[in-house]
Amino acid sequence: MAHDRMTVLAAMMDQGVIPVFYHPDVEVCRNVIQACANGGAKCIEFTNRGDFASQVFLDVARHFAKVDKSVIMGVGSVVDAPTAGIYIANGAKFVVGPLLNPDVAKVCNRRKIPYSPGCGTMSEIGFAEELGCEIVKIFPGGLVGGPEFVKSVMAPCPWTRIMPTGGVDASEDSLRKWFQAGVVCVGIGSNLITKALLDAKDYKGIETKVRDTIALIRSIRGK
Repeated sequence: MAHDRMTVLAAMMDQGVIPVFYHPDVEVCRNVIQACANGGAKCIEFTNRGDFASQVFLDVARHFAKVDKSVIMGVGSVVDAPTAGIYIANGAKFVVGPLLNPDVAKVCNRRKIPYSPGCGTMSEIGFAEELGCEIVKIFPGGLVGGPEFVKSVMAPCPWTRIMPTGGVDASEDSLRKWFQAGVVCVGIGSNLITKALLDAKDYKGIETKVRDTIALIRSIRGK
């Protein structure tokens, strides 16, 4: 299955929620990511945390390249261009960061890889768009102004596509506020793939949680 830039961006916006996840154990990662994909979230953000995280990512990406080509693995917590390059070489189809780095944008643009940098101001969002970022992450979403910040951005710049991470949970109240403000998708980590589900290795529970969240977002969108 082709995962070019436009396909990946469309998939991110269509599913509405990007599960954000990291674990040092390759087998756990495979199971969690497969559960997310089975629940309808084919795009998953693997965060660049922990020792040898890029090796874990490579092993997992190779696995899904063989067993489930519909999975679109992206990488998060990327702050510099060398790290972006490593993950792109290891199979990342989109790159997310907690901050905006023009050098990361250049690397991603060269390879036609979507880059969603973390922004906290109107000026940063505008600069990110100048650099070719189609979906801009606001981070930490709950601390930079929440849904009201999104509304304030969308008023003068209705073309902006925003993905908040941090300050978003899988409840109807939280999701409704964000999507009614105008976001195109949200990133959710431990509020979606919870510690309780992980500790219990309840992968079916993760699949159900993801499926229910996507259904809730589609309901909110009126789809």
